[in-house]
Amino acid sequence: MTTRREFLTGSTAALGASVLLTGSASARSGREDVLRIGLVGCGGRGTGAAVQALSTEGPVQLVALADAFGDRLESSLATIAENVPARVDVPKSRRFVGFDAYRELMELDLDLVVLATPPGFRPAHFEHAVSRGLHVFMEKPVAVDAPGVRRVLAAAERAKTRRLKVGVGLQRHHSAKYLETVSRIRDGAIGDLRLLRAYWNGTRPWVRAREKGWSEMTYQMRNWYYFNWLGGDHIVEQHIHNLDVCNWIAGGTPVEAIGMGGCTQRDPAQGEIFDHHMVEFTYADGTKLLSQCRQIEGCWHSVSEHVTGTEGTADVGAGRIEGLGGWSWRFEGEDPNHYQVEHDDLFRAIRADSDYSEAENGALATMTAIFGRMATYSGKRLSWEQALASDLDLSPDRCAWEADPPVLPGPDGRYPLPLPGSAVAL
Repeated sequence: MTTRREFLTGSTAALGASVLLTGSASARSGREDVLRIGLVGCGGRGTGAAVQALSTEGPVQLVALADAFGDRLESSLATIAENVPARVDVPKSRRFVGFDAYRELMELDLDLVVLATPPGFRPAHFEHAVSRGLHVFMEKPVAVDAPGVRRVLAAAERAKTRRLKVGVGLQRHHSAKYLETVSRIRDGAIGDLRLLRAYWNGTRPWVRAREKGWSEMTYQMRNWYYFNWLGGDHIVEQHIHNLDVCNWIAGGTPVEAIGMGGCTQRDPAQGEIFDHHMVEFTYADGTKLLSQCRQIEGCWHSVSEHVTGTEGTADVGAGRIEGLGGWSWRFEGEDPNHYQVEHDDLFRAIRADSDYSEAENGALATMTAIFGRMATYSGKRLSWEQALASDLDLSPDRCAWEADPPVLPGPDGRYPLPLPGSAVAL
């Protein structure tokens, strides 16, 4: 478990940066230098992140794209070019397709790479970016299993030695509303913490129908959200945001988790993940976090974080605090788009060569969500140490279109769901 001081230092401190060109050290951090960007992962979030990176101050240019699918790459490029045409220069020679496309892209003369593929690939991509001496913006989550988290933590330490800047897409840390609300809570506005509650309850996202001629690998890659080796389940892929905020407020990671979940509405022929999770986390000081995430139609929806203390309560996302004596406070300042601000902050650090690292916090937030999934899948009471030390590696033996993914449908076309009570679920 991390201490409060270690956690706060790791979540707000940063790495420095040097930018490597074709793998060798360089000094291209001058304020007037054009920062050359490569995008790995051309889905909706990757496309949005690229537009935001290109909307930062100072000269910047998108020079290369990589994706497993050529159609996604071309669609993304068209969208980016429509939004920021003057900052896009990606000829066909710098468009890379396939599982190894990221390696081809990172051979180029780049300063920063945006990593936005399905998160199952994130540890390998981050490791390679660090080895190439590239600054990184990577989307959350940064892994889908404990071995992946450990790889990211190790790569983050190597990045420090190379003074590389690393941003992670947990954008609430860049929201003026969240920053002030969390600061007030941590400064004692509602007294000692007693209970935290976190919700990501909504409906399920997209599903892509299986097309004739697709291999099983192609189907799962097109529907990565529903397979743990690619997406980690929605408790990891989405609910990580709320869990990250609760860790931020509590000043550390939970030490224990118990939970339950299942799949009641989604067709198991579409994938293997649960459609609901409920986890009770416990922090070192005994504070409880009750965590819900659900993707079921016709139910109560909420994406929010709430805190109860000895002297009041807080609705964090609403920027509202209420004291037991009847007083209240509400955030009334400006709160610029924090998806943009997180890129502004990263690029400002690169140009100023100031410390900037969100990799460790991203890894710990990811592990908290994986910890919760392990509790719901196993049905067991787990410790943080036990979860982080897990050797369950969800990655496939080989990434190729003709290769078998780690999970396959049965004769009825349905994928096996995690079975609580099974040690394999850990």
